[in-house]
Amino acid sequence: MTTKTAVETYLNFINGEWTQSSTGEVIESINPANKFDIVGRVQNSTKDDLNKAVQAATLAKEAWRKLGAANRGNFLFKVADILEANLTEIAMTMTKEMGKSLPEAKGETARGVAILRYYAGEGLRKTGDIIPSTDPEALMFTTRAPLGVVGVITPWNFPVAIPIWKIAPALVYGNTVVFKPATEAAVTAAKVVECFEKAGLPIGVINYITGPGSVIGQGVIDHKDIAGITFTGSEKIGKQVGHGALARGAKYQLEMGGKNPVIVAEDADLEKALDATISGGLRSTGQKCTATSRVIVHKDVYEDFKEKLLNKVKEITIGSGLENTTWMGPCASESQLNTTKYYIEKGKEEGATLLYGGVTPQNPELENGFYITPAVFDDVRSDMIIAQEEIFGPVLALMKVASLEEAIEIANDSEYGLSASIFTNNIGKMLTFIDDVEAGLVRINAESAGVELQAPFGGMKASSSGSREQGEAAKEFFTSIKTVFINR
Repeated sequence: MTTKTAVETYLNFINGEWTQSSTGEVIESINPANKFDIVGRVQNSTKDDLNKAVQAATLAKEAWRKLGAANRGNFLFKVADILEANLTEIAMTMTKEMGKSLPEAKGETARGVAILRYYAGEGLRKTGDIIPSTDPEALMFTTRAPLGVVGVITPWNFPVAIPIWKIAPALVYGNTVVFKPATEAAVTAAKVVECFEKAGLPIGVINYITGPGSVIGQGVIDHKDIAGITFTGSEKIGKQVGHGALARGAKYQLEMGGKNPVIVAEDADLEKALDATISGGLRSTGQKCTATSRVIVHKDVYEDFKEKLLNKVKEITIGSGLENTTWMGPCASESQLNTTKYYIEKGKEEGATLLYGGVTPQNPELENGFYITPAVFDDVRSDMIIAQEEIFGPVLALMKVASLEEAIEIANDSEYGLSASIFTNNIGKMLTFIDDVEAGLVRINAESAGVELQAPFGGMKASSSGSREQGEAAKEFFTSIKTVFINR
């Protein structure tokens, strides 16, 4: 699939073949730990290339649907085994390409294996219900039909898990796929697609194409033969996906930003809350849509929590991600580093107090990477930009409150509603939080980041289009219900 040079060039996978784009041009994927290290090159594709991918998926969709769910599931079992066998290689590529520490990359790849096996099992689960009819001579039931060709547009921050939790259900429910990954993680994505190829999926069932979002992403949005689009990324691009899909009547699923709060009540287990805040906010360099961003702490424990938080944050080790000593890697790109720096400066300009971090590490070994030390702000008000806009970097904003009611009010003071967590040992506070917080993922005594693969995932407000990913909920997007009435 690749051209063997000093730096590998990865081709598009269209109609069962690895092919060069029509331009012959490539895009370099840069190692964020060392901007002079090219991880690989991917194709700079055109709309003509996209049309070929969509045509291949269209031609394959009927035979793939008729293969049957159990047989489609068996293919996913094969992909899972192949991905598992190549776990370390794929995880190392992920670390080199987007900066996630190797243990996190291995964990994400293992999650991809588990997701594949979960959806492989969906091939043997029920697809509908028997419904009583008012006609005693009739049988009425529901079944499901795939959408057809599905466009999958994914971000760089989870380059294995997110594509798989979209592609696997799309395939097992009978759809064919055109997959456009983020360029910053397209080499990792190519290695994942290789696993599907090695599993022997029929030609045209999965197609992988790389290129600029303005060309390939927009082409997926506009293409008349793509019946559904599942997208994870920024709110700005998500709105473009939604508007474009709606205009031509395509189904769409959007997972976008978050400004996720953690509330620390006065009766919280502080050590547990501290570890979860740091892990939820700073793991993956804060580059998770569910990352903890706002830390809302009761005044009675605020100073104690702040002191302990600073002590723990100062112990964080920074590196390329491949070293055993690395806790936090670089930002995934120079652009993401600059975005993080912009918000840190905005926070200072608005009057928040930068207690620690937010600067380039003073380590000559890191000078060629996109590194920044984790930042902790104090004196943050809810109307400040750093308390309202998604940063997608290692920045924690501390906010002091006098009551649970005030904490929840601040937590809800956001256009986003993806995830939220609380630390308390009081069952009444837990129940109040569950009822009143505006978030699609609610966690009690656990970090804001993360959801189990068998559970629905998605947000409220500007975080989501309302549909849910993962678990059985994925069926709602990737299929349409057919109601069947049979009379004797």
